[in-house]
Amino acid sequence: MRVSGVLRLLALIFALVTTWIFIRSYVSLDMKTIRLPRWLELHCHLSSGCLFVYLVVADHHLLECFSSAKKIRVVKTKCGLSKPCPNDFFAFKISSGAANVVGPTVCFENLVIMSPVKNNVGRGLNIALVNGTTGMVLTQKYFDMYSGDIKLLEKFLQEIPEGALVLVASYDDPGTKMNDETRKLLSSLGSSYAKQLGFRDSWVFLGAKNLKDKSPFEQFLKNNPGTNKYDGWPELLELEGCVPRKVF
Repeated sequence: MRVSGVLRLLALIFALVTTWIFIRSYVSLDMKTIRLPRWLELHCHLSSGCLFVYLVVADHHLLECFSSAKKIRVVKTKCGLSKPCPNDFFAFKISSGAANVVGPTVCFENLVIMSPVKNNVGRGLNIALVNGTTGMVLTQKYFDMYSGDIKLLEKFLQEIPEGALVLVASYDDPGTKMNDETRKLLSSLGSSYAKQLGFRDSWVFLGAKNLKDKSPFEQFLKNNPGTNKYDGWPELLELEGCVPRKVF
């Protein structure tokens, strides 16, 4: 027992002396800096927003730890676009309906004009008109293209004012009632697919009255039993972008 006690005492004295030597050798008197010996290295590096710190003693890796150090800045965009629009451009996003279950959504300059939540969408073609200069919403309507009166859509398209932007989203069936006159009117707005729009096709489109060229803002998906995502319908389409204030 006496020998064991002596060994413990010697170990304690050795630890105290070693600690004192370390402090005297590597820590300045003002306690503001620490000088590490050559055989003791401290490494830091920043990667993927995290600060990694680890110690190396005599070429042996001893410790590694990390802490989150970088704050991620989230940029909010109008209508949830993937990137903001430049000045003098309007932001928009149009989503077609999903089968006959979920209705379409039309957003313009961060304003949801039509959506199932607003309870102002319906089977067929959902159309919103916006002033191409001011961005003000002029009107919004939906037209039943399965059992509705096609003359109502014809009259609506004929009366679109000059300079108006036309945002269109299909839902369920946009083409059963389509006739040559309606296809002609939609094509004059800049559509490339109005002439082939048919039963249960998916279609999203942004055009303008008397557009000189075809609109770059259009997506179309044909109803095809071999490729349809849903039972009897193709998958929904989503179109987003930035349209200049004057496209006419």
